Amino acid sequence: MQETVSILGIPFSKCTMQETVDRLSNHIEDQQASLLHLITVNPEIAIRCQRDKEVQQIVKEADWVTPDGVGILYASKRLGNPIAERVTGYELLLKLLASGNQQQWGFYFLGADEESNAQAVAHVQQHFPRIRIAGRHHGFFASEEETAILSDIQSSKPNILIVAMGAPYSDKWISRHKEALADVKLVFGVGGSLDVLSGKVKETPKVWKQLNLEWLYRLLTVPPAKGQASRWRRQTALPVFVYRAIIRKPT
Repeated sequence: MQETVSILGIPFSKCTMQETVDRLSNHIEDQQASLLHLITVNPEIAIRCQRDKEVQQIVKEADWVTPDGVGILYASKRLGNPIAERVTGYELLLKLLASGNQQQWGFYFLGADEESNAQAVAHVQQHFPRIRIAGRHHGFFASEEETAILSDIQSSKPNILIVAMGAPYSDKWISRHKEALADVKLVFGVGGSLDVLSGKVKETPKVWKQLNLEWLYRLLTVPPAKGQASRWRRQTALPVFVYRAIIRKPT
């Protein structure tokens, strides 16, 4: 069992990135293992959990919650039970692609627009040639198309399903279809990671990452995805998180 720390009622894993990758790899290689739903939670999603009962329940039922944000680390230190490092969706995806390249895992990529999806998969094929591309589909599909998409995922039998339809919609979609995805070993949402892999969005420069200011870089340079609220408006959750989870004693 993984060790966790509860912040605003959310059980964050204390595993480092490498520990997370190692444990997930063991899970994927286990022939008897069932579907594992991993969620990366940043301060914005943590606050949304406080007012969105559906998201709250999804996070509660998730098998693994990683700390995707420096604010989560500060809150864990405030509790006296520090988390060593962030485990972000994009970096975790890259690590699993590298492991999957060695183990020849199958990946299915669901999300982003058609062009970004196709270019992201092409990038994966170029840089991780031993990975099996089980399938792919853009994320702008109608509800009547879901049955065919789920059938395609089932028949292609990926080890890992990557969902890039924005947070928290990706995890809501995953939660609704867990039964249909039962034969997949690992599923998780990766936000705009396919846009980065495709080259549509530039990867955050290293210096911004080192300063734990990826959120600010995205705020300044990346427009919101279609149908999503302004990034500036969404960042109003940050001071709320700081007060509830860091200034006030977190629970």
